[in-house]
Amino acid sequence: MNKKTTSHEKVNLFFSAFLIIAYIICGYFFVSFANTQTDELIKSLLMVVIFAVFGLLVFYATRVGEGKTVKRFSLVTLIVLDIPALLVILSYVIAGFPMHEAVADAGNGAVALMAAIALGYGVPYTFISGFETVSENDENPLDKEEDKEVLEGGLEADINEADEEKQEPAQPTYENYVDEIVVEGTAVVEEE
Repeated sequence: MNKKTTSHEKVNLFFSAFLIIAYIICGYFFVSFANTQTDELIKSLLMVVIFAVFGLLVFYATRVGEGKTVKRFSLVTLIVLDIPALLVILSYVIAGFPMHEAVADAGNGAVALMAAIALGYGVPYTFISGFETVSENDENPLDKEEDKEVLEGGLEADINEADEEKQEPAQPTYENYVDEIVVEGTAVVEEE
């Protein structure tokens, strides 16, 4: 690890921490604005949005790094984190949902606000896991997959055959033939 990379990472971490602290300070004003609303539905929605953005910023701050972004879909994160957090938020906002009274009255909605932070963090985490550092000495993992042998038949073999057919279309071959073209009312002259 060279010194330039290390100093770059420190700068990224500093700005990420500053971003979180700045949002916490601004969050006080956002929450004060939300508390001035007279309509309870709008107030609840504003609070959820404020804390969901905070969760999104926490996700960003913990995912800074060198390398490329690793994209993936995590069904476990969706089931364990996102869906329960969404259900708690809906119970907080919509009066007809089960557990509305318990969630809305628990510490002035603190459970719902923590669920909003979890949802703000969990949604991007479901699709992006962070950064992966690739050094020059490492082999490309895609090259390793291409070297694997494919068993006879199966879905993978069908996909590989389809890819090979798409890559190089057959080029027509032409031979040097001189054909006579006869058009009515004209004479054909052959060159020698």
